[in-house]
Amino acid sequence: MTLDTRTLDILREAVLHLDAGFAHLPAFESDADADAIRAVLLEAAERMRDNYPYQHPLYAGQMLKPPHAVARLAYALAMYINPNNHALDGSRASSPMEKEAVAQIAAMFGWQTHLGHLTSSGTLANLEALWVGGRLKPGKTVLASEQAHYTHSRISDVLGLPFESVATDSRARLDVNALEDRLKRGDVGLVVVTLGTTSTGSVDPLPDVLALRDRYGFRIHADAAYGGYFTLADNLEADAQAAYDCLAEVDSLAIDPHKHGLQPYGCGCILFRDPSVGRLYSHDSPYTYFTSAELHLGEISLECSRAGAAAVALWTTMRLFPLERGGAFAADISKARAAALALYDKLHTDADFLVAFPPELDIVIYAPRATSAAAISAETRALFERAAARDLHLAVATLPAALLRPYWDIEWDTERVAVLRSVLMKPEHLDWIDAIYARLRASLR
Repeated sequence: MTLDTRTLDILREAVLHLDAGFAHLPAFESDADADAIRAVLLEAAERMRDNYPYQHPLYAGQMLKPPHAVARLAYALAMYINPNNHALDGSRASSPMEKEAVAQIAAMFGWQTHLGHLTSSGTLANLEALWVGGRLKPGKTVLASEQAHYTHSRISDVLGLPFESVATDSRARLDVNALEDRLKRGDVGLVVVTLGTTSTGSVDPLPDVLALRDRYGFRIHADAAYGGYFTLADNLEADAQAAYDCLAEVDSLAIDPHKHGLQPYGCGCILFRDPSVGRLYSHDSPYTYFTSAELHLGEISLECSRAGAAAVALWTTMRLFPLERGGAFAADISKARAAALALYDKLHTDADFLVAFPPELDIVIYAPRATSAAAISAETRALFERAAARDLHLAVATLPAALLRPYWDIEWDTERVAVLRSVLMKPEHLDWIDAIYARLRASLR
């Protein structure tokens, strides 16, 4: 069995404990038809079997894994109430839990004072950062690297902000010289620095960007949606470590607990270093903000209704796994990077594979060896299919030739090349690298 069922009895115990808190009310029971529910739920389970095995270490493809059992159970528990973390009237317990959880995330980055809240996604977290940046520096251009997430150009378009991409260096990181060349032309309001690009896991050189901010006066938003939790890792290389060491100096930061934070999808987080940006959110909602003079989370969020269950799940998870260096959670983050390094080392010494730069976080880029870019793309897609037939599930990424030319002595007959991409974000991956590599080898022609 690969799906956890051992904890189901714990959920029943927790639900009964929750229900006891309402024992003073007149008796009331749902009229739910258990037999009908069972029938359609089993039908749903049958449909859900048509999935890749995201929960298994042999799934080494996209940024997908089920939440930790404690997060799944806490979310299910909260759904018996279904709180809405917009106003305190709909989230008496879960709004304070969200504030406590967000404060712990902020403290992980060295912020004791901050403004922040959970969002339904990293996209929404990034949107709020760019929205605030646009309000503070209206009409100014947003810059991000060519390997930054595409959401930044889309969000800038939605917000009516000019957007430009900046070239990357040989390790897919924001090129500082290209950035300064653009800054010299003026009219830049915000620079997005990515700590963990979603294609290659590259970490932009934040210390150099901070130095440029001192000269050119732009805001810095750290898109750490994917890689934020690696601030707790103890095995980063020097350049990446330097970037994480100065994260407290950025103006805003996005992180996704629904990636490395063990949460179900629907849990992003936006943080601002200066709490006074809360004034930009000012609005009135007399029919929702009436139960308390305390801050309602809807007063500092562009979203209105949000799942309080996400906050309950995150708060509960961090009670079990505190965000502390040297703790169990931090050890698992380090294992993910160790797994990526282990796979890279095997592929690097294998004449049948091509690799480029070593992983900075837990994403490995590689391809079956061939004599041309077009042949590599074809072999990559064929290997992807053959590996899946052996229950090894990978991902395919298409990268610009300019990024890989320094590493591969081949005929560059196309300007983009398809490569394999493995995201080794489960701590269990470290113990499965030999099995993953063996299936890779067996899947070669």
